[in-house]
Amino acid sequence: MDLVCCWHKEVVEPGGCPNIGEGEEVLYTSYQRRVLEKCIDCPNFRNDILKLQETGHPLGAVVPFLVGEVQEQRGRLQSMGSFLDSRDREIKFLHEISLVLQTSVDLDEVLSVVMTAITAGKGFGMNRAFLLLADKERKLLRGYLGVGPRDYGEAWGIWQEIQQGDFTLKEMAKDFYQTKLTSEKQKFHDILERMTIPLADQNHVLVRSLREKRPILVENAFHNPDCDHSLVQALGVDTFLITPLISRNRRIGVIISDNCITHKQITPQDVQSLETFAFSVAFAIERASLYERLQEELLKVTAANVKLKEQQELIVKMERMALVGKITSSIAHSIRNPLMIIGGFARTLLRGAAQDDPKREYLESIGQEARQLEEVLEDILNYSDSLYPTLDTWDVNQLVSSVCRELNGRLQERRVACRLRLEASLPPARIDYKQVAYCVRTIVNTAMERMPEGGEIRAETLRENGWIVVEVWVSGVPLSPESIEAMTTPFGSTEELGSGLGVAICKTIMEKHGNIFEVSTPAGGGTRYIIKLPVNREETQHGTIAGG
Repeated sequence: MDLVCCWHKEVVEPGGCPNIGEGEEVLYTSYQRRVLEKCIDCPNFRNDILKLQETGHPLGAVVPFLVGEVQEQRGRLQSMGSFLDSRDREIKFLHEISLVLQTSVDLDEVLSVVMTAITAGKGFGMNRAFLLLADKERKLLRGYLGVGPRDYGEAWGIWQEIQQGDFTLKEMAKDFYQTKLTSEKQKFHDILERMTIPLADQNHVLVRSLREKRPILVENAFHNPDCDHSLVQALGVDTFLITPLISRNRRIGVIISDNCITHKQITPQDVQSLETFAFSVAFAIERASLYERLQEELLKVTAANVKLKEQQELIVKMERMALVGKITSSIAHSIRNPLMIIGGFARTLLRGAAQDDPKREYLESIGQEARQLEEVLEDILNYSDSLYPTLDTWDVNQLVSSVCRELNGRLQERRVACRLRLEASLPPARIDYKQVAYCVRTIVNTAMERMPEGGEIRAETLRENGWIVVEVWVSGVPLSPESIEAMTTPFGSTEELGSGLGVAICKTIMEKHGNIFEVSTPAGGGTRYIIKLPVNREETQHGTIAGG
């Protein structure tokens, strides 16, 4: 029998088998390998088998079965090899991603890695993915992040960019985190807004996936009665995969992925791979969320500690100030009585002295100095009283008007005009009436001392950003910054102002009571004194004024 194939030869001469190519020369002498790798698929071999069958040779009936079995086993081995290669790539991929997830505690960085891994061709290769996270109260699932193209044109641009860059998955995730995360959130803002699902809705397909702790592949979604119509309309696809994110029985969220551009079928292997991936994702998201929450609590505790320290320092300071105030008040009262007697005797003797009496100059000097000391003692006593404020609700307009009426005689003597501009329907303020009146009176007196030739004082009240503002404008040459600094510093002195405590004590009293005291020089000239008092909101709501 003339056999064409070389299957029956132990050794084949070079060129004796047309199927042996360059680099496979070893098959000329390796009979078993040549038969299994070349002869079984050779047309000449099949023709030789047909000839054996036609001649009735016993091998003609047996060899076809053997060849079929070998081809089947070889196909299985190739399929198994392909499966193992795929699994090996998946394990390496999951290992690489897991390392990143385990080392990062930044939530956005974790999500960048996760969403890139799902949508990148070097990852799971899905076209699009949406992440929904449970809120802190575990009552709602809310759309947090969407990744992927919205149309084919955008998809084509992304594919070209990836092909030209040839980045690794880690590099792609880093680039996404640094340059694209915010824009992707905005791009899918309309879809994410529509993805708010109550976790109490047990029939919703997303909640069902979480409850059953398994992925759900939704097919024929537009006609599927088990799918929420609004969710399907938002996604705009007929097939999508829901993968739950669960960590230690805590419902973290879900990932919805689809192939809206390529319409590639989502295989059972895709479902299984994403399910495996979801375990590490859920743990990483939970850890990052807990770390974020821990940082928030740490900031709160730090702020509370700072505030507590400030309060402790304030308490110590107030205790010292209270002690100083008691001592100062005691000394002031002890000095005040003999000082008043000295001043009174000096004024009495002055009234009885003739104009040409040489003692008159001494008596006038004693009276003037006594009056100045009395004013200083008055300032000190007012400062002492300010340590224990008596707060009540008062009409600020009435307070300003009363102070101006009280000083009207001195204003006329100094030829100073005092004009009032009081805002009607001004709400009441919760203040210490005596202390605020003292401050307004001190401002007006200080202004009069600076106007020996007369001038104008304008007192105005108004409401501004939750404050009641008392503004006193004084005409004349504006003060320099150094003069203002000296004026608002206790015992400060300048050549033009002399020395004293009045305005400085006003500033201290106002700030101690939580009010604001400012001295400035407006562009139009003169000097502006500003007192800002808090509105009594409770009384404003009830529409009553308790005092004034």
